Amino acid sequence: MAIEAFGQTADGQTVHRVTIEGGGLTAKIMTWGATLQDLRLEGHAAPLTLGFPDFESYPAHSPYFGQTPGRHANRIAGGRFVLDGVTYQLDCNEAGIHHLHGGSAGTAKRLWTLDSHGSDHAVFSIVDPDGQSGYPGTMKIEARYELRAGGCMAITYTSVTDRPTLANIAHHSYFTLDDADDILDHELMIAADHYLPVDAEQIPTGEIRPVEGTDFDFREMRPIRRTGPGGQVAYDHNFCLSREREAVRTIALARSMSSGIAMELRSTEPGLQFYTGFKIKPTVPGLAGKLYSASSGFCLETQSWPDSPNHPGFAGAVLRPGEKLVQHTEHVFIKS
Repeated sequence: MAIEAFGQTADGQTVHRVTIEGGGLTAKIMTWGATLQDLRLEGHAAPLTLGFPDFESYPAHSPYFGQTPGRHANRIAGGRFVLDGVTYQLDCNEAGIHHLHGGSAGTAKRLWTLDSHGSDHAVFSIVDPDGQSGYPGTMKIEARYELRAGGCMAITYTSVTDRPTLANIAHHSYFTLDDADDILDHELMIAADHYLPVDAEQIPTGEIRPVEGTDFDFREMRPIRRTGPGGQVAYDHNFCLSREREAVRTIALARSMSSGIAMELRSTEPGLQFYTGFKIKPTVPGLAGKLYSASSGFCLETQSWPDSPNHPGFAGAVLRPGEKLVQHTEHVFIKS
């Protein structure tokens, strides 16, 4: 375990990076955004996630590589929601129309405090003040990274608030299980019978559609690559695992046949946002000197369903005083 200064924010605050090891994994995590900056598996030279070798590239170029979006990850249509009869207007940071990942100054883009750490774990926290990005209430969020036996990276988010608010924290790593230029030949299973169709602005339409007979059926392992008359399907959709949080269970499995590495995903969360990174286009090199391009990595973001405040039938994200929201996800890496 090591802690080092890794850069400075625009206003001169020091960004630190902590390195933890365990279960055959080595993770490097920044205080800025509680960001997983690098993740490696023993016996596999290439990084398991996309990232940059320096801090300065993150604020300038990162599409949330390894970051921790909050207070509400994913999209809220028009940045508006009603809670207990009160209408709230949030920061519309996506095309000036919608709210995305907590806004332009959400938790993914601010400094967290490193509260505690050991050789195999690190705990970060941040206070999101009342009115931040338009959200009601002061909310405290804790993020715990732990590397466990058997190649397991466990991430636990714990949130409390002093007023009714929305809370939906997510981990936003882009994974790649080999060193190919894209992840489309990775195989994937998602244990979901339904998904949320979206409109042209990637806002859920409100329909909860069965995956059966569609390009969204990942109930059995198959390649991500799925071409039709319009080319590769641009996956950036929520897969509906359940209506409420449950005990930790396996929700997805990804693998690369070329490297022999697989990642099992276990979580408490009711939703899984699967994104194939088709918008990736940074202009500076990433880890291992690689210049990333479309579909260089894939995201499996465990969370509540997007735009849930505006759809009564969706798995929701309301947090009230006296409640403790615990969101737990495990990434288990196996090399055959």
